[in-house]
Parts: sequence; structure tokens; C-alpha cells
Amino acid sequence: MVAAPTEEEEENTNCEDFLFIEASHALQVLSGLNELRQGSLFCDLTLCIERKKFPCHKIVLASFSPYFKGMFSSDLAESKQDAVILNGVEADMIELLINYAYTSEICVTKSNVQSLLSAANLLEILPVRDACCRFMERHMDESNCLGIHCFAETHACIDLQQKAKLFTLRHFADVCQQDEFVNLSQAKLTELISEDALCVENEEVVFNSVCRWLEHDPSCRIERFPQVMEHVRLSLLSPYFLHDCVDDHPVIGKLAKCQELIKEANTYHLLKDRRHELRTPRSRPRLSTGTMEVIIAVGGEDDKVVLRSVESFDPITKHWKTLACLPFAVSKHGLVVNASRSMWRYDPCFDCWQEMASMILPRSELGLAMLDGFIFAVGGWEGSSRLDSIERYDPTTNHWSMVAPMKMAVTSPAVVAHEGLLYVTGGAVLEDGDGIDLVQCFNPRNNHWMELPRMKIARSGSAACALNSVIYVIGEMGCLVLLIHKIYDYLMAF
Repeated sequence: MVAAPTEEEEENTNCEDFLFIEASHALQVLSGLNELRQGSLFCDLTLCIERKKFPCHKIVLASFSPYFKGMFSSDLAESKQDAVILNGVEADMIELLINYAYTSEICVTKSNVQSLLSAANLLEILPVRDACCRFMERHMDESNCLGIHCFAETHACIDLQQKAKLFTLRHFADVCQQDEFVNLSQAKLTELISEDALCVENEEVVFNSVCRWLEHDPSCRIERFPQVMEHVRLSLLSPYFLHDCVDDHPVIGKLAKCQELIKEANTYHLLKDRRHELRTPRSRPRLSTGTMEVIIAVGGEDDKVVLRSVESFDPITKHWKTLACLPFAVSKHGLVVNASRSMWRYDPCFDCWQEMASMILPRSELGLAMLDGFIFAVGGWEGSSRLDSIERYDPTTNHWSMVAPMKMAVTSPAVVAHEGLLYVTGGAVLEDGDGIDLVQCFNPRNNHWMELPRMKIARSGSAACALNSVIYVIGEMGCLVLLIHKIYDYLMAF
């Protein structure tokens, strides 16, 4: 019988040349080479591993392994030898890889996957290495993900390393109960618990896990345990857990550095209204808690049109989200058209605005800041004149009260609270609205105002914030930094 011509052959019948392609040719060649190897025919190299010898062909090894290609094509002594000794690999793994070179097939099992990956990685046989990685990924669970992560890290299998770490972070509550967890190095343990993406129901899970790690080998680990505790977010623990379980822990109670961390967490819980000033990596919520820190943009102007719109910005996702609009349009630190006494509070749970108790005086173009749980309304315009008066709002009683007036009445000042003091910078005092360089400081503990060194640039309508013990005053003409340590001498008078 004569085989019918293929489509490709039919297409070539009208051409003078004829291109014939045998699809099975590569496999036939491999099969032939493998038969030659098995019969020790034309073999020009013997690999020697652990007293085992494997006759093979240099050209085959060089064709599938950059390691062997470099060895045989260089001036290395092995390039001229008939027998080459390989160290650092198992003979059984080399046998599997040689069979793969001649057959394109290899069997990966739970018992050989790590040794096989190590050998394939050494010999730069990437298809086999990647196959081992896929095998380990498919068989990953809570009991072995840490071992897989560390093994992949050692062998520079980046994709498997990242996937194993992500699996560990997602299933940390179960992973920390496994035997692999207590055998982690200090460096790897701190790497894991310092991750924002660590998925836990609460921080108590993290604390209990590091205590379990410590108890596995207390004599060797107690000295380094404070460095581990620095990455446990004690500020996220409940104050009751801090008191009952952390402070009374038999080991932690004896470590001075750990006591400092506990004190930091207690201060964070005690001074709730200063938490923005007490922020550390240990007070940052983990992503699994669902808590987000966002920037809110309220009102403003767009091409001289005053806005009611409210938007929030998530620094992590870098996305803006529209929130419920204000009941009225606002700009310039307050109402644009007429001064008002009204105050509204935004409820993020219901995405709505609620009207609260009215201020004592109507104000527009005022400064606002929150200090120790109170909202301070500073200066502003009451409809006919500038104000030097300050009102303080207590959210617990929904009540406004007056405090000592400023030394100078201003509109549109930049106001910021820092370490128990209220700073009022710049503002306008003349009809033309030009700014001033005055810096006024209020101490609520003695209801007293004082002047601080003046800014280098007069400002009005600017913004102020405190970061790392530095106050930044930001306006249209640039940015000024007022160093806090330079005014400590002035604060001593309080």
C-alpha cells in the first residue's frame, strides 16, 4: 500500500522543489541515541557520581545543558577527559536527568522532587527545574509551605518562592501551628510577621505564634527575642490582652526592650486622640483587618465654581473614590459666601453627613485642627471683621466652648496640632488678604498663647501638617519647614 500524500505534499506538487518534514524524526533520533547509549556504542564520556558510572555522549549532554556545554567547549580539564567526576549531586538524580536528555521524559515524585530540582538547577536544565517547581506548587499546603519557600529561596526559584510566601501569609493562623514554623530562623520569622499582608483575625495570633517559636528553644532564642517582638504590632492588641497576657508573660516581663514596646503600646491605647502622632510600624493596621487609611478631599474650587463633592484617596491602591456630597459648597477653610455657625460630621459607615452642634460664632475662612480629642475652630471671618477668638468642640458632649483668644486676629491660617500644642501659622490680617509670617502657639493645659520664631515667608491660605517631629507649612509660594527642636526652649516657659 502507498500512503496518501499529505496536504503539505499536495501543495508542493506544483513547485519544482519539494520540502519533506518528518514530524517524528526528532524522537527517532533521540530513540536511536538512547539505544546507542544503552549499548555503550560511540560513547565518548563517562560521568562518575558516587561510585556509579554513566556512559553517554558529550554532544547530547551539551545540547540540553548549558552547564555541560560550557564544560566541554572551554579550556577546562574536563573538556579533554573521557571520565568526569560530578560532586554535590545524587547519582540517582543524574541518572534521571541523563534519561531525560535521551527521552525527553522524567518522573517527578514527592520523594525525589527536591533532590531533582537541586540537580537540575546545578546543571541549568531549566525545563526540569520548572517542572519540579510546578509539582511543589501543586502539593503545597500548610504543613510544607514554609519549607518550600525556604528551599525555593535557596535555589533562586523566584516565582515558587513568592507563591509559597503568599500562601504562608494567607494561611498564617494554620501555618504557625506546624512543626516547620518553630524551626524558622529569626530573620525569616521577622520577615513574615512584619508583612502588612499577613492575614490574621487579630494581632493576638501573631503574638502567640512568636511565643511558641520562643518556647521551642528558649535558651538560644531569648537573647534575640526583643528583635522579634519589634515586629509584633502590640498597639493592635486589645488593652486587656496587653495587660493579662503580654505584660505578665514570664519571659517578656524580664526583657527591658520588650517592656519599652509594651509601654509604647499602652501609651497608644491611653492617648487615643494623639495616635496620629504616635504612629510607628507597630501601629499600622494589617491589610486583613479591612482598615484603610485614606486622604479625604472636601469641597474646593474648580474654575471658580465652589464644590460640594467629597473624594477619598487610597495610597495603597492609588485610586480615588467618590463619597457622599456635602449639603453645601465649601472652599477656603470654610463657607465661601457667608459665615456660618454650622458643623457637619461625615459617617464612613453609612456614607452620609450629620449636622452637629453649631459654633458659638459664625465663621468662614477659619482654621481647623484636632488636639487631644477636641476640635479647635481658629479665627476666621464673622461677616464684618476678622476674629481672634478660638472655639473648642467636645465630641463626647456635642458642645462648643471658648478658650483664650489669639494674640492677633487672622483669617485663613494654617493650623496643626502636635504633641499637645496647637500651632497657628500665617493668615491674613489686612483687607487685601496678604499673608503674615506670624506663628502663634496655644497650650490647652494652661489656656495660654505665645509667639514663636516667625516664618521666612509670609503666608495666607496655606496648609500645615506634622511629620516626624517636623511641622510643614505649605503654600502657593513653596514649602517651609519649622524644626520643632528649635522651639523647645520657648515651650519650657509653659
